[in-house]
Amino acid sequence: DGDTASEQLQASLPAVVSVTDQSGEARYPSFKGIMAAKKKPVQSLDLDDLGIGADEVGLEGAWTAVEEAAERPARTAGTIVKDEGEGGRQLAEFLVGQKFI
Repeated sequence: DGDTASEQLQASLPAVVSVTDQSGEARYPSFKGIMAAKKKPVQSLDLDDLGIGADEVGLEGAWTAVEEAAERPARTAGTIVKDEGEGGRQLAEFLVGQKFI
């Protein structure tokens, strides 16, 4: 199923994994798919249906807490690399220069 598809990679660490701009490309449903979705039932479940107590959800059931929040700093201009066969080497050199690898 395309909606739940995943790809698992295995590599020794440290590893560099690159993602292209097409990796998260949205897929739009066909008209036939939209019409079929309108006919499907929507099932609503409450906590009892799921066998979950009220103390296990919400703030009371949270395993984490937000201690502090800060505004995200403004983005700075990045480095654009034109890949003419040397993109991988340039990426590796950049990562070494930033002490990521």
